[in-house]
Amino acid sequence: MNLPNKLTLFRIFLIPFFVFFLLTDLVPYSNYIALAVFAIASLTDLLDGKIARKYNLVTNFGKFMDPIADKLLVAAALIGFVANGAMPCWIVIILIAREFIISGFRLVASDAGIVLAAGWSGKFKTATQMVMCCFLIVQLGDKFFAIKVVENVLMYASLILSVYSMMEYLIKNRKVISDM
Repeated sequence: MNLPNKLTLFRIFLIPFFVFFLLTDLVPYSNYIALAVFAIASLTDLLDGKIARKYNLVTNFGKFMDPIADKLLVAAALIGFVANGAMPCWIVIILIAREFIISGFRLVASDAGIVLAAGWSGKFKTATQMVMCCFLIVQLGDKFFAIKVVENVLMYASLILSVYSMMEYLIKNRKVISDM
């Protein structure tokens, strides 16, 4: 197993630890530990792709598991935010539904031999979600009104970008749908 695939598996391995520290009150400063685990897991996502492309280590396992690992990490964070009251459930449902829709769409395209690349709006959505997650993990909005405003702006920006990027992706690749 090559290094990028090990990093992907490591990211999946970190998810239960992230969830534990996100949701526990048993450990002092657990939200900061959760933030550190989330940051490390997110960095493995950047590293595995760069290493795989730079050293020609792209594998079918990596193509399949890397996006799953990403979605598992983000979904775990979003569901944790509902559990700790940091995010409304309806927003999380939309964000996770978008990921399922795009993943399913990519799977259909892949069966037809078509590779669909992520667009800039999807990448911007991901970056916004990651920043939002970092803010919501540390939960400083409960103590500082200005940070609560930033959290809410990031949350709704993430929602808008998720819906926009999904629509853009589906419209841009509508030929795949029409060929079904």
